Parts: sequence; structure tokens; C-alpha cells
Amino acid sequence: MIRDILIVDDDQEMLLSLKEGLEKYGETFSVLLAGDGEDAINKLKGNHISLVVTDLKMPRIDGFTLLAHIMEHYPDIPVIIITAYSTPKMKSMAKEGGAVGYIEKPFLVEGLARKIMFTLRNEADGGILHSVSSGMFLQVIEMEQKTCTIRVNNTLLSKKGVLFFRDGKLLDARINGAQGEAAALQILSWDNVTLSIQNECLQQKKNIYGDLQAILLEAMRLKDEDQRRKEVRRKEEAHKKAEASKREETQKRKKAASRIEDEKKAKKENAVQKTEGSFFDTIKVKLENEIGERAGVQKIYLDNSWDSFISLISETGKFFDAGKLKTCYLDKQEPNDFIIIPGEKSTIITLKPNSPIERIMEVLNS
Repeated sequence: MIRDILIVDDDQEMLLSLKEGLEKYGETFSVLLAGDGEDAINKLKGNHISLVVTDLKMPRIDGFTLLAHIMEHYPDIPVIIITAYSTPKMKSMAKEGGAVGYIEKPFLVEGLARKIMFTLRNEADGGILHSVSSGMFLQVIEMEQKTCTIRVNNTLLSKKGVLFFRDGKLLDARINGAQGEAAALQILSWDNVTLSIQNECLQQKKNIYGDLQAILLEAMRLKDEDQRRKEVRRKEEAHKKAEASKREETQKRKKAASRIEDEKKAKKENAVQKTEGSFFDTIKVKLENEIGERAGVQKIYLDNSWDSFISLISETGKFFDAGKLKTCYLDKQEPNDFIIIPGEKSTIITLKPNSPIERIMEVLNS
């Protein structure tokens, strides 16, 4: 398992040089960088750090303050101090502050790498267990009244947590910056985890006061509740997808029906146009055959604006028993003459001036 280590120094060239020099150890650990103590604290909150290497003299938050912060909030994270101003007093202060190692500048990258790997090995001096149920194993810890620090790795969720036991009692739990019972409940709800056991408890303060069995039961309840919520969300999403699919299918059917209707309408219009064209051609040919060019036909078209007028004349003709109206000559006091032929839509024939109106009507009525 590759661990993340954090190197803290305000010398950017130093940081980059160390990161480059430690890349060859990538199968054991990866390197994160921070420019000072404040940057390091933010990195600790968002990452699961296994070890911190820090300079002492830095702006904003120095190495000693950072060390104190780590010992209070992250007691399981070992700290190695690096400094260019080494004195016996400074070494003593670093050791009393909780640092596990001390290295003076200048130093070889290989020397720092050896210190890092030696320290990381202590994380699992009690062994490593893969794909286990943390709940059952922790009950064994409680029964045997063991004192240890247990690092829990959930590869499925890409999460890591730490549990602290003293004499079989759960003192504290941590996930990044979160501590206490809330962190324990989250860790204890994980299945098939990897446990790294360190045979000492690195936490001094007790932050969890509940019984382990009660916490395990609550973790299982929360887990079941979370699974039920996920199942409800899954069903809701499946329902939404089904409804969306149904709407999409309905839209497709509507579009297909609309397309078919448009095609039918277009065919009908084409058929009407062909019928009209054939009817117009028949009139034109008939007049040309009977009268010739003297007929003076300019245009033949449909115009339903005359339908009500023609209907009125037809009704008048019926009243006087004049027979069915076949054609109607219309004098609009315009240069052109008009003849109207009744039908579903009135057919208008526009004639040149001086066209033989009576002869044309005789031909049309025959």
C-alpha cells in the first residue's frame, strides 16, 4: 500500500529537489508538498497523510507550531524535523514536542528516504489484515484488552481512517481532520477493509465515551439507513429514466404521426393541384379548339372569395326556376373580363378585352 507523506518547507527549490529525489521510492510512498505550516494544515485536512517531514523556521506557522498542531489533532502521524540550525536544545525541543526523527541540512536524499521508510514500517508492526470485517476484529481487540492504533483502508471508497484503542477501549477515531464518535461511526460502517495494526496507542486524550458494541450497532444502523436511501434514490432515478423514456417515445410517436399526416396532406395537395391543373388544361384546350386564340384566355385559377356570391346567384336562379348555374359573366368595370364557373371553389377565367364572351360561355356550357 502506497502511503502519502507531506514535506513542508518555505524553500521551493528544496521542496522540488526532494520531490524529484524521492520519486524512485514511488512504490512505497508518494510525496505531497506544502510551502509553510499553514499550507500544511490545509493539506492535512484534505488528505490522508501517513508522515510529515517539516522544516522548523518558516513564515506564518513555523515547524514547532505545526508539530504541536499535529500532536493534538493527528497524534498518529509521525513527524520528522529538518533544519539548518541544529542545536542540542532544538533537538531536545523537537523530541519533547513529539517528533520521531531529526535530520540536519545539508543531507542526502537517500538518508531521508531511509528515515521515512523506517518510520512507516512502524505503522504495521502488529501486522496487516486484508479484506476483513472491522467490526468483528475490533470486538477481539476489546476482549483481549489490546492497546494499539489501527489504520483502516477502504480501497472501494478510496478512504482511510484511524482508530485508537487503549486496554481494549476505543479512545478516539480520525478521518483526515474529523475526530470522535462521528469519525468512528463512518469507519465502522465500512466492509472488506485492510487493517494495519501498530502496537501502541498514539492518542492520549479520550474523545469517545460510548461503548464499542453500541457504536458498532449504531454504525450498522446508519449503514442500513444509508443503503435504504441509496435504494430509494436508485428507484427514483430508474422511475425518472422510465418516465423520460416514455415521454421521449411519445414525442417520437407524435413526430412520426405528424410526419405521416404532413405526407398525406402534401400528397392530397399534390393530387388537388394535379386535378386542378388537369381541369384548367381541359378548359383552356376546349376554348382553343372551339374558338382559337380569339378566346383571349389570360389566366385560370381558383378563388373561393366568390363562393358566397355564386351561391346567392344560384339560389336566386332556383327561385325563378332558371335551372342550374353553369357559368357567370362578371363585369367589374375593368379592362379584363371575368367568367366564373361554380364548383367546390369558384374557378375564375380572366379574358383579354374584346374577347367573345357569349361564344366562350356557350362553349363552356356545352
